[in-house]
Amino acid sequence: MTLSPERLDRFARHIVIPEVGGAGQVALAEAQVTLVGLGGIGSPALQYLAGAGIGQIRLIDDGDVELSNLQRQTIYTQRDIGHSKAVAARRWLANFDSEIAVDVRDDRVTRENAADLLEGSGLVLDGTDTFATRLAVSDSCVALGIPLLSAAVGRFQGQVAAFAGHLPEHSCYRCYVGDAFDADDCDTCADDGMLGAMAGWAGSFAAMQAVRLLLEGKAALGDPGWGKLHMLDGLKPAMRTLNIAKDPECRACS
Repeated sequence: MTLSPERLDRFARHIVIPEVGGAGQVALAEAQVTLVGLGGIGSPALQYLAGAGIGQIRLIDDGDVELSNLQRQTIYTQRDIGHSKAVAARRWLANFDSEIAVDVRDDRVTRENAADLLEGSGLVLDGTDTFATRLAVSDSCVALGIPLLSAAVGRFQGQVAAFAGHLPEHSCYRCYVGDAFDADDCDTCADDGMLGAMAGWAGSFAAMQAVRLLLEGKAALGDPGWGKLHMLDGLKPAMRTLNIAKDPECRACS
């Protein structure tokens, strides 16, 4: 692939960085990323993935925009209230960069349809808000051989982790949370609250990690950090990193 003069100008600030360069920018233009969930994490992640020049983006979300979303879900406006998040996100993308190829799936991910929705992805970024959905996404990524970025946020806390459970030596998301959370039973931000900017931090950090993973072997942006869980603390503020070991009894990846 050759970047046009317009694309070279658009991404000039990337190309002059030695850790990205022209080859890295071409790799991003050829990349395909699937975003599962277009809420507090998916919104800022989408903005920075599009800004980075990802060539193909699949958008998956079955929800509609609500007034309470606007406090943290930054791609939507008051005019989007009552409309499909996936369709509104596609409209935002079309206005931002018409050269990005967009695939819209107005579906709720379940254990039954996850593989069909994710098939063909180069990287999945999961920003959904239930354990059942996250585990369905993770198990399908392992089965399909797709790397996964899992991100979560609540109140003043965020988590972002990269998993390559399809590779024999690496852990998956199920290794981290186990089998106890397959039911759709976790708290929501409506119950616990969330600082809007905290969602922005987690989403933009997830987008940066996505760029790092997509450039592995193509540019020198650094170690992809498989199995590393980054915990963001917005109150201190601080960040610490934990290693997620592979569970030899994991029913998904072992």
